[in-house]
Amino acid sequence: MTISRPISLLVTGLALATAALAPTTAEASSLTPAKDSRADQPLVQTEVLSSDAALKIAQAAMREAAQQKQRVTVVIVDRSGATRLVVKGDGAGPQTEESARRKAFTAVSFGRPTSELAKGLNGGGGPSIADIPGTLFLGGGVPVASGGAPVAGIGVGGAPSGDIDEAIARAGLKAVAGQLR
Repeated sequence: MTISRPISLLVTGLALATAALAPTTAEASSLTPAKDSRADQPLVQTEVLSSDAALKIAQAAMREAAQQKQRVTVVIVDRSGATRLVVKGDGAGPQTEESARRKAFTAVSFGRPTSELAKGLNGGGGPSIADIPGTLFLGGGVPVASGGAPVAGIGVGGAPSGDIDEAIARAGLKAVAGQLR
């Protein structure tokens, strides 16, 4: 049949391409993950901020907002970016929930305060991390870390500047800072 020759050439071509792209023995051994005691376990445990801790953070943040006479929303997300808690203060604007959520998501995603991340954005007009959906690079988001890794994000939106939002978020973090590992 005339079809068998092109198919066999295609299969041979794929085999050659695969062989050309395959790592050498030395490269393959460097790509092999180090033996981990968890490697044979089908489940992995991760640190999760408790509901009580999230409430403490939100209450402390809202107290700070009241002291500063700010009408804000506080959002706490977990490591995967899922919303764990939303507290919308009296008089907070309709945009505050979304901005707080996106700040919290950005902080936990990158493990750094959003004000720091905003300073590193390039102004060259090309693609940047700011193009990632769901992120917001304005002050007001801080990560919650345990063991050096982010486990949650706190986002505050509604104050007239990101610096004020971030100070409120940091006041919330301070409420549980001594309890994190």
